[in-house]
Amino acid sequence: MSTDKRIFTVGITGASGAVYGVRFVNALLRGGHRVHLIISQAGWQVFYHELNEDTKDRQACLERLFETEMDLHVHSLQDFSAPIASGSYQNDGMIIIPCSMGTLAKISQGISGSLLERTADVMLKEKRPLIIVPRETPLHAIHLGNMKTIAEMGGTVVPAMPGFYHQPETLDDAINFVVGKVLDQLNVSHDLFTRWGE
Repeated sequence: MSTDKRIFTVGITGASGAVYGVRFVNALLRGGHRVHLIISQAGWQVFYHELNEDTKDRQACLERLFETEMDLHVHSLQDFSAPIASGSYQNDGMIIIPCSMGTLAKISQGISGSLLERTADVMLKEKRPLIIVPRETPLHAIHLGNMKTIAEMGGTVVPAMPGFYHQPETLDDAINFVVGKVLDQLNVSHDLFTRWGE
């Protein structure tokens, strides 16, 4: 797997499972990669409800959750002047983890009302990796249809479904499995879980 420094964009939306996004970003940063981070308004709300974070001071919240001393670049949701909004910017892939069904629907229909959606649209049009990590259950036909559309456009859907063959003992083990599976899709080295046969 690759250990070279690369550039990734990560979106964290309002789906349950903010811990997946936080852990994923920090795994990329620890691997020496540059990360452009976009957090939706609903994503900030999930930080408050699921991670017990005081989000009134967002900069302080970012410093608590992420390894901000590393190569992390945080963009506001409406900052369309950010480099990641353009296909001319060299971006090795975008990961939306977790991805809400609302964000999924907009991306599948080519709606770019925010930097997060615009960057996903850029990934698809430039044929670069776009990984969607949906966290919702149950799923109805529209959800499934939107996932199918993104897959047909070249995106990858990695549902937040932890495996159990590695015999997880803690919630952290289950979280690490999902994060590790996403890193595998990007060919990013990690040791977050024990692989089958190891």
